[in-house]
Amino acid sequence: MNVYYEKDADLSYLQGKNIAVLGYGSQGHAHALNLKESGLNVRVGLRPESASCAKAREAGLEVNTVAEATKWADIVMVLLPDQNQKAVYDAEIAPNLEAGNTLAFGHGFNIHYKQIIPAETINVIMIAPKSPGHLVRRTFTQGNGVPCLIAVHQDYTGEAKQQALAWAKALGGTKAGVIETTIKNETETDLFGEQAVLCGGSAELIKAGFETLVEAGYPEELAYFECMHELKLIVDLYYEGGLSRMNYSVSDTAEYGGMTRGPRLITPAVKAEMKKILEEVQDGRFAKEFIDECNGGYKNLSKLRTENSSHAIEKVGARLRDMMSWLIKK
Repeated sequence: MNVYYEKDADLSYLQGKNIAVLGYGSQGHAHALNLKESGLNVRVGLRPESASCAKAREAGLEVNTVAEATKWADIVMVLLPDQNQKAVYDAEIAPNLEAGNTLAFGHGFNIHYKQIIPAETINVIMIAPKSPGHLVRRTFTQGNGVPCLIAVHQDYTGEAKQQALAWAKALGGTKAGVIETTIKNETETDLFGEQAVLCGGSAELIKAGFETLVEAGYPEELAYFECMHELKLIVDLYYEGGLSRMNYSVSDTAEYGGMTRGPRLITPAVKAEMKKILEEVQDGRFAKEFIDECNGGYKNLSKLRTENSSHAIEKVGARLRDMMSWLIKK
């Protein structure tokens, strides 16, 4: 595995280039602003009616339509939602690319599952920070950065890898470490992690723990603190030093109870289901299901969102968080 740092990346591979960042959401705003403040020539591409146009202009960025920004650019970073990328690519990006241009992505979904198939005369790269965009931006303004993944899918000009490294450096990523991978590996591990652990597994574990305590007669507030609120303390310990750091920092009671009872929850049957989830990611079944869901008007997703937001843990949690003055209110 190759890992790169500041000395390994050269911004000259981006200097003098016209760079378009398509999208101005969590990742888009971080990429555009960090690259601009790294001295690069950046524009943002958005729908004319997008509410983000004003935000980008207020931040000192020039804003064009997606088609205009692509036509102007030498390097185009696509940071639109996965489900929107193909339609926008077909209508506004592909017709405005020229041989030798570079097409970049923050996640490999549309390339890996062949929703987008660029011409062979286009460089195709990925630069994927391993954190939400707001953290990418905040660490940069503090003089630091977050780890990034890079991948080269097509190298028409012979400079694709150098451009990816330079982009990661302009984000601040080379201060933390940049890992070279492939589009396939990034996409499949990212989707699996989201579904089985980070967004799917953890959420269901929290809800199940909350429900178990409440059904046993304990107050909802107590159940919330034990199963939701305190999870941040544990995750921070994981982040700082892994499983060993967490076990060192908690009480002996918690360490013993966790080590002896955890495997009773995460059984071989759970791991077997994880393997099924991974297989659905690997063979494209999940991608097809998600694309069909989007094309069908998000009927199942809308239902699931409603069920999730109406869960008791969300109601008691909102009430308790209103009492926590240290939380940033959005």
